[in-house]
Amino acid sequence: MTYIKLNKNNIDNEHICCAISDKKCSESYELKKQWLKKEFDNGHTFLRLEERAKVFIEYGPAEKAWVPIIAPNYMMIGCFWVSGRYKKNGHGKVLLNQAITDAKEQGKDGLVTVVGKKKYHFMSDTKWLLKQGFKVTNETPAGFALIALTFNEKANEPKFSELVRSGECPEKEGYVAYYSNRCPYSEYHVKVSLAETAKKRNLKLKTIKLETVEEAQNAPTPATIFSLFYNGKFVTTDISVCMESKFDKIMSKIIG
Repeated sequence: MTYIKLNKNNIDNEHICCAISDKKCSESYELKKQWLKKEFDNGHTFLRLEERAKVFIEYGPAEKAWVPIIAPNYMMIGCFWVSGRYKKNGHGKVLLNQAITDAKEQGKDGLVTVVGKKKYHFMSDTKWLLKQGFKVTNETPAGFALIALTFNEKANEPKFSELVRSGECPEKEGYVAYYSNRCPYSEYHVKVSLAETAKKRNLKLKTIKLETVEEAQNAPTPATIFSLFYNGKFVTTDISVCMESKFDKIMSKIIG
């Protein structure tokens, strides 16, 4: 198994796993690469299998993470995927162990990541991470959990910022979508798919793009790749809800 670490020197010629061949998301794909180039300067790591596959992990200093958490001296895991035929081949453990090694070498107190108390789209496998030794340190009413693998027993437990503890967003009418360029699908599906879906249904929609780490750390949701709210309440992280073919089915299951 060979893995490759992306950096400013090689990223233009390397793929970033998601939306590799999705022509609709070509602009979003490039925006994710631009996002990565900036985040490399903040200690962000993107490690992937050297195959045309969705097998990768992203992590970096929690103080610079695009999520509203308080976890000083922790390493924050962002996206962490092993998909398709590559599952159950040990890739997950290899990628996680590399993050653990890097965190220890940098003197971090542990690793931390955001997951769902139940399976949430675009988030890591909660049950698997708990089996690897992660522990729940904080939860929100919207169904998110903060889990940590701690190396230093004297370190403070990571927690969500006050802004996400209500599980609601400030806008209390209609649909509100928060998103960022952390994902190569977000820009297109929020700006095009969701906008068209809402227009055809005469729905009130507001989209809020998180364009800086400060904005992301002050967001009302820890799912800063994509989060949809309805009348102030968190609804889903499933970006496929943006598509007209999926919207009614998904929303009927969630809000009736």
